[in-house]
Amino acid sequence: MAVGAIINNGKIEETTSESSVKKASSSNGMDKDAFLQLLVAQMKYQDPLEPTSNTEYISQYATFSQVEQMQNMAATMELSRASSMVGKLVEVQTTNSNGEVKSIQGTVEYVTYENNKAYVSIDGNLYSADDVTAVVDQTYQTAVDLAVAFLNAMDKLPSLENLTLNEKDAVTTLQNGFNNMTSYQQSFISDSYIEKLQKYVERMAILTEEAEKTEEAEKTEEADKTENTDKTGNVEENTQEAASTGETV
Repeated sequence: MAVGAIINNGKIEETTSESSVKKASSSNGMDKDAFLQLLVAQMKYQDPLEPTSNTEYISQYATFSQVEQMQNMAATMELSRASSMVGKLVEVQTTNSNGEVKSIQGTVEYVTYENNKAYVSIDGNLYSADDVTAVVDQTYQTAVDLAVAFLNAMDKLPSLENLTLNEKDAVTTLQNGFNNMTSYQQSFISDSYIEKLQKYVERMAILTEEAEKTEEAEKTEEADKTENTDKTGNVEENTQEAASTGETV
């Protein structure tokens, strides 16, 4: 069973994997082997003058068989439960030796069973199946991740009053990203952010229109200057030609 270790300031820091495995290993309790050892010890050290009756031994053995069957059933159910998590996104929560609660999230790669305990492997580390607190639906997690990325990108934009054409690509990307989401994914984004996006899109459209008008006006002005320059050049050429021939322009 492979677990990692982190060294911090020269000291070995207990990882969430180590905490989970250690807790599972120490919580085995009384198993069937311990029950059998107690029965053997009772037979070995019984009072020879008042030996335990065969009926009582049979009764205890029957109880032992029931305990064994219950443990086997519990082990099978635990392994089946752990195996059903393979390939799914889960959240594991465990407490280290310092009493700190730590959580990790990841996809279960495989399940192993040791010492009557099931362990799930996440990113190459083993965790007790008992420490799995949630199995997350991938569709749900994708929607949450998209919503978080969308909100973070929106928060990075300047205020509406300070919006410039420099943010046009960012606003367009956000608009396309939102439009490409499913209705379920869009439901994770609050109405206030949706309204905010709409205002940014409208403001960017106004800025783009104003920029296009300014550009068109500059082109028209440049064309007028070019035309006037051409006309002036033509007059000068005509004047020079008339002067050379003695004609009046």
